[in-house]
Amino acid sequence: MKCLLTILCSLMLLFHGNTAMAASHGQSGGSVDVKKIIFEHVKDSYEWHIATVGGTHVSIPLPLIVYSERTGWEVFSSAVFHEQDEYKGFRISRTGDYEGKLVESDAMGNEKRPILDISITKTVLSVFLNCILLVAIVLCTARWYRRRKPGDAAPGGFVGVMEMIITMVVDDLIKPNIGKNYRRYVPYLLTAFFFIFLSNLMGLVPIFPGGANVTGNIAVTFVLAFCTFIAVNVFGNREYYKEVFWPDVPTWLKFPLPLMPVIELFGVFVKPFALTIRLFANILAGHAVLLAFVSLIFITMAVNEYIGSAMTVVSVMFTVFMNFLELLVAFIQAFVFTMLSAVFIGLSQPEHHGS
Repeated sequence: MKCLLTILCSLMLLFHGNTAMAASHGQSGGSVDVKKIIFEHVKDSYEWHIATVGGTHVSIPLPLIVYSERTGWEVFSSAVFHEQDEYKGFRISRTGDYEGKLVESDAMGNEKRPILDISITKTVLSVFLNCILLVAIVLCTARWYRRRKPGDAAPGGFVGVMEMIITMVVDDLIKPNIGKNYRRYVPYLLTAFFFIFLSNLMGLVPIFPGGANVTGNIAVTFVLAFCTFIAVNVFGNREYYKEVFWPDVPTWLKFPLPLMPVIELFGVFVKPFALTIRLFANILAGHAVLLAFVSLIFITMAVNEYIGSAMTVVSVMFTVFMNFLELLVAFIQAFVFTMLSAVFIGLSQPEHHGS
């Protein structure tokens, strides 16, 4: 256990520390811009920065795929911006509303976004890698069950853990909250749970292919919540829509002033919005807190070496504690998203109350 903690601390200090030093490079007096460090980590980018070694940035360039009104389709690597600030009229904005985004100039010289930008960014690549890893995990588990014979002992090890988690999610979350039609929603809800859980865990790994802020990206959480929105409203039964547009309340609350239908309709869109913000905010906050603790080392070291040495120990202890706490949060957030999705789906499948 001590060896594991030592390795964990070393990795965090090496890679998060290099990120901090890279972000603070060029600051006056060697000061550390904590805000810049945190935002550069949590936001998306067109390359995957791994570490800074001796002033050299080690990163993985990613493909940029854009459609411009001026040049049409363009496909090139983000590595071109290591040697030049502009390539074929495109550049990465350093300031303004489009900071960190690929832009081009209009006829007046103002920055504007291309018509379509489907570049493979750090978050997109991380989503692909997490999906591949998730498929591999599921196929390995399914392979064991295909080879299982009647009378074989219960699975152990990794397959046993997967069975335990799947059984818990189905029996404790999906089945009781949705009801008799739960089976049709099991594939989606299990996929959402494991994707969120795996992405949260990968976000805590400080080395490639981990460290990406996938579920702390509001675009990702929006898509997940939108899938729940579709499952709720496309497959909702007649009773569900009756409760939305003609709820069982006094008539004067529905006609001529449709007060309750408006409130119910508003709630249809509030539910996925709550799912989006809840997951995004919790994961984003966790990453920000971890980086803030690591940044304390460099802030105090710039003030005084003795204070910095003492704060290094404190910072490492808090960072290790927060990492273990984030392991719990990674599971809880996947659990809560799946539970709320199951609850919302269950509410869209009410029983007929007529006699």
